[in-house]
Amino acid sequence: MLPSEDRHAGKASRQLLVVGQGAAGLAAALAAAETARRHGLPVEVTLVEKAPEESAGGNTLWSPSYMRLDAPDRIAPEFEDDMRRASNGRGDELYFHALANNATATVGWLAAHGLEFCSPGYYLSAGPKRIQPVGGGCALVSALLRAARRHGVVVQYGRAAQRLVVENGRVNGLVVASGGAMETILADAVILATGGFQANRDMMHKHFGPGGQNMRLLAPRARHNTGDGIRMAIEHGARISGDWNGMHAEPVDPRGENPAAVVLVYPYGIVVDQNGRRFFDEGGGLVHETWEWFARTVHFETPGARACAILDSRLFDIAGFERAIRSEVPPHRAETLGELARLIGLDPSRFTETVASYNAAATGDPSRFDATRCDGLAASRALHPPKSNWARPIAKPPFLAYPLVGAIAYTFGGLATNAKAEVLGNDGPLPGLFAAGEITGHFYGTAPNAVSVLRALVFGRIAGVEAISYLQRGQSHA
Repeated sequence: MLPSEDRHAGKASRQLLVVGQGAAGLAAALAAAETARRHGLPVEVTLVEKAPEESAGGNTLWSPSYMRLDAPDRIAPEFEDDMRRASNGRGDELYFHALANNATATVGWLAAHGLEFCSPGYYLSAGPKRIQPVGGGCALVSALLRAARRHGVVVQYGRAAQRLVVENGRVNGLVVASGGAMETILADAVILATGGFQANRDMMHKHFGPGGQNMRLLAPRARHNTGDGIRMAIEHGARISGDWNGMHAEPVDPRGENPAAVVLVYPYGIVVDQNGRRFFDEGGGLVHETWEWFARTVHFETPGARACAILDSRLFDIAGFERAIRSEVPPHRAETLGELARLIGLDPSRFTETVASYNAAATGDPSRFDATRCDGLAASRALHPPKSNWARPIAKPPFLAYPLVGAIAYTFGGLATNAKAEVLGNDGPLPGLFAAGEITGHFYGTAPNAVSVLRALVFGRIAGVEAISYLQRGQSHA
């Protein structure tokens, strides 16, 4: 059947394909269906998803889905400046301007589809204000999927996108693999929302070097994020953008079987490698300012790609400390440092020497300790590496240890897109091709905190609206 044939009514109908059922893909499909209905346009929207239904949802499903807004109807005036700083001035200012301008309207749109929002506590330390859908990413995916189906979106699972179909320079379909067979699905436009390439071992090795292919996934469901959409678009002439040596990574407890078993209390103690030595300033900044560097360093530069956060029982005195620990496995604990070293497989004498050296330098007034901010409680200058904040002696048993490894959430390198979510080639937008979410390359250096899901939703929605506009223009010229 040709894309312009309406199988139901015998009048001109357009076909739109959305690839990927995370936040970006669902927002795109729903926005497209709504926009077509509002304008009386006969458009059939189909969403194809690589994963089976029970594991679909990508990174979004496990994510807490924090969004960097002061309130559902208010964004901080410095938001765009923060994005510029996070990208070291390399980011697309028009892209982030569009993100800022559309953020609250997008949240209002989500609320109209039944989502409620709250203002969660920020781990332990201070940070930019955030909101969160009640129920996190699971609630977000469920609400958008229900709304999309209610608006007639057809969702097909177990269909892995292979390549774009292009005719006369315009995207007009997709080849998918399903059940061992290949199928061509014709369409008048395609929206790619297939995420990054963190589960593609070859691409991870190519862009991050030895060890990249073995990095643990923060979200096991992201095993389907193998860069398929990026590859297909590049084959069609898409430009690339973003930091291809960049990733968002976090330290997790390798014993934990739950997704995203992060342990974010390491700033309040010390971190040692497998040799029992410290290797960085644990108090060098708020946790969201150090976690990416820390997780990458553990994975790529630390012996055995593993470290341990060492604390004492005063951790339990920190109000709400549980918010910063998502591992379901309790820490190793012991009444003596020597016993703790044996539990975690470290040389007791070297480990106790490291703790003793740290304790000797932690001479500040412990009453200044404040886990909610950079408290300036620094170790003496004799300590190397330094400890710039939260430097209390590790002296009150029981002593605690959390094993840590680095885990990747998503990659930064991706497709070049503009503020209309159009995929860009060397000569401008590629007709009929749109993209949103982690497939697009707009982050450099470090990920702006609590922006990934927000941008997926905002630009997914934009992609859906712009794709319908593109189809409408094509229909008027037909």
